[in-house]
Amino acid sequence: MTTPTDNSLILTGAPLDLDEVDAVAQHGQHVELAASAVEAILAARRVVDSMAEAADPVYGINTGFGSLSQHRITPDEVEEIQLNILRSHAAGVGDPLPHEAVRGMLLLLAASLSRGHSGVRPEVVHALLGLLNHDVVPVVPSRGSVGASGDLAPLAHLSLVLVGEGQARIGRDGPVLDGGAALAQVGLSPIALKAKEGLALINGTHMMAAMAALELRSAHRVLDAALSSAAMAVDACRGSDSPFDERIHLARGQNGQRIVADRIRGLLEGSEIIPSHREDDPRVQDPYCLRATPQVLGAAFDAIYWAHGIVECELGAVTDNPLVFPAENQILSGANFHGMPLAIAMDTVCIALCHVAGIAERRTFWLLSGHDPENLCPACLSPRPGLHSGLMIAQYTAAACCNEMQTLATPASVANIPTSAGIEDYNSMGATSAHQLAASLRLCRDVIAIELLIMSEGLEHQRPLVSGAGVESVHERIRSQIPPLTADRPPGPDIEQLADMIQRGDLSTWE
Repeated sequence: MTTPTDNSLILTGAPLDLDEVDAVAQHGQHVELAASAVEAILAARRVVDSMAEAADPVYGINTGFGSLSQHRITPDEVEEIQLNILRSHAAGVGDPLPHEAVRGMLLLLAASLSRGHSGVRPEVVHALLGLLNHDVVPVVPSRGSVGASGDLAPLAHLSLVLVGEGQARIGRDGPVLDGGAALAQVGLSPIALKAKEGLALINGTHMMAAMAALELRSAHRVLDAALSSAAMAVDACRGSDSPFDERIHLARGQNGQRIVADRIRGLLEGSEIIPSHREDDPRVQDPYCLRATPQVLGAAFDAIYWAHGIVECELGAVTDNPLVFPAENQILSGANFHGMPLAIAMDTVCIALCHVAGIAERRTFWLLSGHDPENLCPACLSPRPGLHSGLMIAQYTAAACCNEMQTLATPASVANIPTSAGIEDYNSMGATSAHQLAASLRLCRDVIAIELLIMSEGLEHQRPLVSGAGVESVHERIRSQIPPLTADRPPGPDIEQLADMIQRGDLSTWE
């Protein structure tokens, strides 16, 4: 992982995208710093050096931090305070962040610093890339950020490893080592921080943004699987295809609704099941869980893709403070570290996911409850009702997941607790939004896995008729791993395997 390749990601100062974050954080892509970025970094550093010993106070360079910013720092104390801020701010608690989330943080922090507005030396960015490229992953407690002034506590734990302190693992499953020992084991050396560098390392939205980027990447896969499971449900439940007619959705004009209807029509194209019951179905209309799928999933689609745009803006941002503007030889103090854009976006996705999962659970309930007018699907899809319970309890699990998701959808961003003696008096709580999104997405993935398990079994009872080519392709991939239900067996392992397939993109129909 230490050798550059033609496929290395080059940090030029340009925005990253979700795929690039995923490639580095999840798959270990090598990262390098462009020469043009080094020039931009050096230009900003010259401004910091010129002001470090100036008579006028400049926040974060020759002052204290937060509510202690009224205290001046002498020139011979400038380097000491940068180390002290890492030590004092490493106050996180809770389970460590996942390996990929910390790698995402390292990447986003390096990318932000490379844009030439933070005033660090190139050595700092190279040190961050050294951790990434040797897979030295700091141990970062998951709780401690209030989502303003940046993710201070998590980033402090991360940055301590750069100076040979803190804790880290080498690789995903390596033992926990002292930071200095981890560096030595891969041939890296600790760095000594100069003026402003400690503050620049911890003052940014990099935990929130990394988690949001990774979770949104997963959310797209879950949404893709949800479209497949919804289309499969139409035929497993012997539903009508008329609610997906393009004319209905053009008449409303909602973009997500139109896209979802189009995708489901495409997945069902060529179905033999739909025409088999079109003329003699006694139902005048299908239940909402089938008929309103474009409206419900379309609204979720729009919300998730709106959040995608917010997060991708953040992947091109500089979010520490103060910021350096070399062309004007100025340092300006602001609040780009505030996480409210990310917090609201992640809270919105949590709400959207509730509906992705909720309508899927309703479709599973409908099929298992014996609403098939021709009784092709036995109650609970039992191979022998009474003796075998079939997939009855899988719907209970989906209901439990949906209930938990409803609690997680309470927005973290609507609450505020002031910090730092009141000078930091309006916080975003975006870190909580990120944790809630991660938990909600895992639950949503399980609910869609349950629907896929149940609807793939439902299709077995429509044979010899087949569904559309798109649905049958997904069904074939499921059956390559999970056999039909011929007698009761624990559904848990099947659900887990399907959830893993969703996460890996194995069931994708549009990526």
